Amino acid sequence: MCTKGDFVEFDLTNMARKKNEDGIIKRRNMKSRLESKKVAYKDYDITLIRSNRKSIAIEINRDLQIKVRAPQRMTQNRIMKFVTEKEDWIQIHLEKMELLRQKQEQDDRYSQRSPLTEEEIRKLTETARKVIPVRVAYFARQMEVTYGRITIRNQKTRWGSCSQVGNLNFNCHLAEMPDEILDYVVVHELCHRKQMNHSRLFWAEVEKVLPDYQIRRKWLKENGRRYLT
Repeated sequence: MCTKGDFVEFDLTNMARKKNEDGIIKRRNMKSRLESKKVAYKDYDITLIRSNRKSIAIEINRDLQIKVRAPQRMTQNRIMKFVTEKEDWIQIHLEKMELLRQKQEQDDRYSQRSPLTEEEIRKLTETARKVIPVRVAYFARQMEVTYGRITIRNQKTRWGSCSQVGNLNFNCHLAEMPDEILDYVVVHELCHRKQMNHSRLFWAEVEKVLPDYQIRRKWLKENGRRYLT
């Protein structure tokens, strides 16, 4: 069996081939046929497509449509047995495709977004001033660090900073980001209270608090620019 992208396939016995008396493999003369129908399976609506193929495969596209491609002669029971065996795989890939779909929608939304007005920036800053200090206080207690003044403003290039005396500065656009990303920036700046650099020791401090920080950091690098309008 092999996994290829969002497809799972395995080869069946050589249904469409036979050897002649000289041992030469010949394909049986089979007409090209393609049959498609809907099949209900638990919470899934599956499109079953039969054709002159030798293997069975499951395909899930970004519209969360499930297609099962199977040989013409394979029984329905055998097909559904295969689907049952791959139920965990189906669920995992449905979730994966849903995340990709959501990301694409977000990409489209922010690529079309007009620059925020002064009034929208003001309201966003007010929201950030309510949300960010709460997260700073929470993580500061957890990390056993102190900090000074918290400043929140509209910035074009930086998400946050920490001064030598512990004053913290944050970008107001963090308030419209996922909570996980806001928390990452807060923890990042608080870790500078222990390490005023970006050395291995600094990132070790970040990892103590957020073991998955690399995922959050990558998301911010890939998506952050769209928020800076």
